[in-house]
Amino acid sequence: MTPELFKYLLCGVYVVIIYWLSWVGMRRTRDIRSFSIGNKDMGPVLIGITFAASVASTATFVINPGFVYVHGLSAFIHYGIAASLGIACALIILSRRFLRVGTQHQALTIPDWIYHRYQHRGFSLFFALINLLSITFVVLILVGCSLLMTGLFPISQKAALVIVLVFVFSYVLMGGTYAHAYTNTLQGIMMLVIAVALFVQGIGYFDGGFFSQLQSVGVNYAKVFNPDSNLYFSFFSVFISGFIVTFALMLQPHILTKVLYIKSEADVNRFIFVAVLVGFCFSLMLAIGFYARLSGLEIEQQDSVVREYLLSEFSHSTFGQYLLTFVFITLLAAGMSTLDGILVALSAMVVKDIVVPLTGDHSRGLQMSRWVLVGVGVIGGVIAWQPPALIGLFAQKGVYGLAAASFVPILLGVMSQRQLPVWLAFSAAVLALVTHLLLNLAMGVTNPAVSASYAILLSMAYSLVCLIFVRSKKLEIIQKNNLTSTP
Repeated sequence: MTPELFKYLLCGVYVVIIYWLSWVGMRRTRDIRSFSIGNKDMGPVLIGITFAASVASTATFVINPGFVYVHGLSAFIHYGIAASLGIACALIILSRRFLRVGTQHQALTIPDWIYHRYQHRGFSLFFALINLLSITFVVLILVGCSLLMTGLFPISQKAALVIVLVFVFSYVLMGGTYAHAYTNTLQGIMMLVIAVALFVQGIGYFDGGFFSQLQSVGVNYAKVFNPDSNLYFSFFSVFISGFIVTFALMLQPHILTKVLYIKSEADVNRFIFVAVLVGFCFSLMLAIGFYARLSGLEIEQQDSVVREYLLSEFSHSTFGQYLLTFVFITLLAAGMSTLDGILVALSAMVVKDIVVPLTGDHSRGLQMSRWVLVGVGVIGGVIAWQPPALIGLFAQKGVYGLAAASFVPILLGVMSQRQLPVWLAFSAAVLALVTHLLLNLAMGVTNPAVSASYAILLSMAYSLVCLIFVRSKKLEIIQKNNLTSTP
């Protein structure tokens, strides 16, 4: 069998399996609830792999290694170490309580959870609207997948974009959450194998010693804080912002809602263990940025570093071409595993938290959610048709803004047992979103993680001051009532 025939055959097998899993999912999808979070009959291992695959996505497997290629060790620590710690801490702190509140109120989406926690429909509508910023990540994944397809097949990037759109949207339209979870399990296992294999394959580039090899590129390239970098040059930009913004990113609708798939709190620990372990293995893909730099490749387009490295390493032998096909399909699967999760979350959210509250029509939720999917696909495809120069930073501007706005309302809602003032949570969310956008778009803070982290810290400080003020006022009222009631 020639490598060319093998390529089309393997791709065909992958497509058939994905559609079969989606058909199985469609048979179990009966209403908007099962489309959104399933019927709570999936095991914690399956959900853990689904979660990790959704977090990793095209960013980890395709886009972020380009930052490591350009900025060196500082970028690797930012995305690999600080971000991994943020994910682990967020899961440990949030999962159990979020599941408890979500199960108690039968919540289907993040805005739905906000509504039940704060008992205010206007606040949940605000959350649903700002969650539409997730479409920037849809654009990132579409661009990343189309770049990979041009390395696999002799087609233009725009043709590849259309193929990815049609394929992913069609199988998600069929099965919703079940299609997403089943296909993500398959894709997650493929991603796990490839991430470890590519890490081991290129480790020979460090034969002369890890730091000495990085220093051969440049002294600052091997520094934890790179003074030549406009993104990762200080303790805050490398460690603190990486930890804070990734913790906050766990509050995205396509990520945290995975917790609602879990049947009971007894399964939470196993879910967290699987998710963190698999996620750590996925982060090994960041080393591709080092390998591409140490191999001597000169790559102008940062977003295409992974594609160019793989073509350089594996396209020169027959066996390498076989392997390259499997790797490229797996990297495409990495993007699709997150894209389908975002699509399910966005479509369910638009219907449940925007359309139904505004129209009062509860009868056509499943049908409307599928039409919303089509609309999201069209909008994402239009933006991805002429993408920004650095798609990674473009996506971070929107998604990190959403993370900043979500941080205080969800964290306080999870951690506090009391009924919290809606005005406090709403103003904290608006403050965080506006601060992030101002810092990043108007005040010269280039790294969206840094601007979002400053916004989150400011929002947290504001919220704590407000909470202290509210409680002191309550104490004053109680004391006055006690004094007036004393004879």
